[in-house]
Amino acid sequence: MDDVDRLVELMKEADYIVVLTGAGVSTESGLPDFRSPTSGLWQDESLMELLSTETLTSDPKRFFERTLPLLELLTEAQPNAAHRVLARWEERGLVKTLITQNIDSLHYEAGSRQLLEVHGQLRTASCSCGALVSFSQLVAKVRKKEIPPRCACGAALRPDVVLFGDPMPASFGQAIGEVERSDLLLVVGSSLQVAPVAYLPNMARAMAIVNLTPTVADGEAKVVLRGRAGEILSELDDRLTRG
Repeated sequence: MDDVDRLVELMKEADYIVVLTGAGVSTESGLPDFRSPTSGLWQDESLMELLSTETLTSDPKRFFERTLPLLELLTEAQPNAAHRVLARWEERGLVKTLITQNIDSLHYEAGSRQLLEVHGQLRTASCSCGALVSFSQLVAKVRKKEIPPRCACGAALRPDVVLFGDPMPASFGQAIGEVERSDLLLVVGSSLQVAPVAYLPNMARAMAIVNLTPTVADGEAKVVLRGRAGEILSELDDRLTRG
């Protein structure tokens, strides 16, 4: 029995599978990851300072003019095989909850609905008054040089993503509960280096990892599959379908 078959057996035996995904699940959609040695976005440490609440409030012109091209890049991508497989697994009842660190909305576009986007998403922007606008409306305002972009009430709008310096949203508390409830946590495409999401595997009763490169949690996993997320999840789906 190879490692793929071992994971298939674990998935068949599990009653409550929760999936945790990171940037590596979207690289096959043409998006850069965040931690790879040569192409990771955080190799440019200034991005961490740029994508922060401090920059958003103290220098909104810099925040919106510098970050908008990056955020728009994320919204232009299309779901890949990994996103589609995970959506099918939810539809079949195999996956109960999908937790993602990604803000690109590709899981949502692929059809996943039991979805906890713990770092936010780029479908909407919001105001402190509670009003919501679409992300495209936010972009349109910035392109018209309305910086910061304003809500109808006059207050500033911001994209609905978790910036450095923001508290984690309520969905992260839900994610903790789902991992604790699970009998198998499947980690896909995450380096498990970004806190506090990196702590979630410690709460799992059993874990399997699919990732291109080693992670700090490999030694705790029952199965580790090294490779591209879309290829491995497609192979898993094929073997699960064959019975």
